[in-house]
Amino acid sequence: MSYAAASTTMEAQSSVESVEDQRKTHSDGQKAHNGQRGTVVLASSSASTCCMITVYKYRNSLSLSRCMIIPDLQWKIFQLVHDTFMECSRNKTLLALALTCKSFTGPALDLLWRDLCGLAPLVRCLSQSLWKHVNGKLEFRRTMTFDDWSIFCKYGHRVRSLNTTIGGMVPLNIEIWRTLSCPPFPLPLLPNLTSLIWGEATSEAFPYIRLFVTPKLKTLNISEGITFGLTEQSILLSIPMLCPSVSNFSIHPDMEITSTLQRWSHLSSVSIGEVSEAAILHLSNLPSLQCLKFHLSSMPISADTQKLLRYPAFCALQELDIECIALELLDAFLETLSVAPKALSFTITNQADTQRALPGSISRLSNACAHSSLQQVQLNIADWSFNIFDPIGTAPFQPLYAFRNFRKLDFEVDLELQLDEVALLQMAMAWPHLEELYLNKTHLSQDVTPHAFVSLLQHCPRLVSVGIAVDWSTIDSHDISPDVPYQGFAHEALSRAFFGAPKIRHPGRIAAFISAIAPNMKSIEVWDFDFHDDRNIEEYSARWNLVQDLIKSFSTVRDQGRRTVLNAGEVTNGNFRGPDDHYGVAQPAQET
Repeated sequence: MSYAAASTTMEAQSSVESVEDQRKTHSDGQKAHNGQRGTVVLASSSASTCCMITVYKYRNSLSLSRCMIIPDLQWKIFQLVHDTFMECSRNKTLLALALTCKSFTGPALDLLWRDLCGLAPLVRCLSQSLWKHVNGKLEFRRTMTFDDWSIFCKYGHRVRSLNTTIGGMVPLNIEIWRTLSCPPFPLPLLPNLTSLIWGEATSEAFPYIRLFVTPKLKTLNISEGITFGLTEQSILLSIPMLCPSVSNFSIHPDMEITSTLQRWSHLSSVSIGEVSEAAILHLSNLPSLQCLKFHLSSMPISADTQKLLRYPAFCALQELDIECIALELLDAFLETLSVAPKALSFTITNQADTQRALPGSISRLSNACAHSSLQQVQLNIADWSFNIFDPIGTAPFQPLYAFRNFRKLDFEVDLELQLDEVALLQMAMAWPHLEELYLNKTHLSQDVTPHAFVSLLQHCPRLVSVGIAVDWSTIDSHDISPDVPYQGFAHEALSRAFFGAPKIRHPGRIAAFISAIAPNMKSIEVWDFDFHDDRNIEEYSARWNLVQDLIKSFSTVRDQGRRTVLNAGEVTNGNFRGPDDHYGVAQPAQET
């Protein structure tokens, strides 16, 4: 969120300080609630924002009054405003609703303050004699009084989520943090908070995270940029005791958090750095864990841990995301697992000799996962052996053919991938429900023919995005055929493609072919500047940009032609429809 948007948001939220007083001046809104017939118009005081909510006219004012005082209906209308409007206009509209009438104030303010970006909006709601802007930060002019704390509590108890990482927020001076840590009431500051994303980058501010950990907290996300010393680690250890019901936990600093994790027994989603084997075993025994993302240690999993990871470890796991330096470490982790996830993502950061290690890793993956459940696999390998002239074939992928419900495969390696027509056809036939297929879309890959590409589309009717290298020379070297290619076959779902780095000379010929077989193609990406250094790269990229534009034009013309044919043959009850919507009567031909 930009600084301007954040300022507008805080301006709207700080305006609610005098809601009770301002409501008295909004007589039109009050009259509507008391039974006036017609339209209720809610406008904020800002000249740049006009908020209007139209209420259908009823035949009598009593029906309108009864309708608008139904709490469930009010809440649904206000929640629709909260969920569909952009943040700036949403807050202005909710403020206008809060100013309309007394029965609107509570629900509107609840939604206005439900999701808070930083504490600055709350501070700005206090008396302007309390705070000031100094060098882009908020500072206090004086101490907080009991009246200030009353206003803070009035809106603070409505907050359900707090995010301190949003760009453009006004930061708080450390003195404000110190003042807020000494309220005249028991902590936490925001007693109904259920979600906390902590992004205060300075270690100086981290101890104040304790002000917001509540027994109701379900989501806790601690962003990167914090240096964890002994003090910070001690605070982190105490957090589970203050919020034992956390189910979604994410922490980006790479540090030892085993003791913290072991205190939570209801985790459903965990995203962490490198963890110990003890933490892995704890997570594997959680019946609620569905999503797990972590870094494997550079030391292989021990044999004892492998035994303990046998079934029924990770019994509810749906998504698994692992980063490690080598495939061998991943193999050791998968060795004894028996899980049924829907999505797997593996990132290998420092692999050597991928050609040798890959077949065994994919075979272990196939043995570890239930064939009926797995739908997505993403495998990204950074190979530093520099054996770029020793390509990888498609044979290692054969164990994946057993996963008949496959929806997505994304494979990326710093080596050439040898992809032939036979292998591509085998993939297409094995995965008929495929929706996304990426095979080395940004690195070197052997090109397949347009015929192989069309065969893939014919066997995968749900495919929406594809990334394979295609050799378009056979299409580029021939004039556009008067016949529709492939007997009129058209793949309606495909909308996005990555074609590697193909060199073409005639954009019109390529566009005519693609628009015929994939008429709904919206985006084509080729010649990634980060991976290709051909001196004519800009020329080829420009030609492919023209291909993309022509595809849209050709598809439009084709649709116009179909409609013309249909209109020309339209005959209803003996009438025919001619040009300019003129109608006539069809007469039988006279013999001469």
